[in-house]
Amino acid sequence: MDNNHSKEENHFLGSGWAFPVTFSAGNHQLGLTGYEQNVNEAINIILLTNTGERSLNPRFGSGLQQFFFRRMDETLKGEITDVVKFSLMHNEPRITVLEIIVVYADISSGLIEIRIVYLFNQTNTRHNYVFPFYIKEGTNLGSR
Repeated sequence: MDNNHSKEENHFLGSGWAFPVTFSAGNHQLGLTGYEQNVNEAINIILLTNTGERSLNPRFGSGLQQFFFRRMDETLKGEITDVVKFSLMHNEPRITVLEIIVVYADISSGLIEIRIVYLFNQTNTRHNYVFPFYIKEGTNLGSR
């Protein structure tokens, strides 16, 4: 597929600053993202932001931090699923969430993988995104 044609099809997805904010070493240009990558980074920002953290938009974010140090059981999977679905529905209008799968990837380090299957609203193109969420904060402290 022609790259220019692809850009024209996906322009509604937008573009913006890369997250985390980066600058190129050679010419000190700001790192930018666009299209599908921009949506994935927006999802990442939503999931990493605690609800109420942004004073001008206190409903923004997911509040996943409330699950730190919780027991990893089926109830927790359901709660995480609900929080992720609600936060994306209210904070990312470019997508429709089809499915959220929560997997305990590494219980010893507290790693939970959250797989989000979604459609881009304007094109009905299906994508997915895996968000690694560590339920045990600061697990790398003992490795020094």
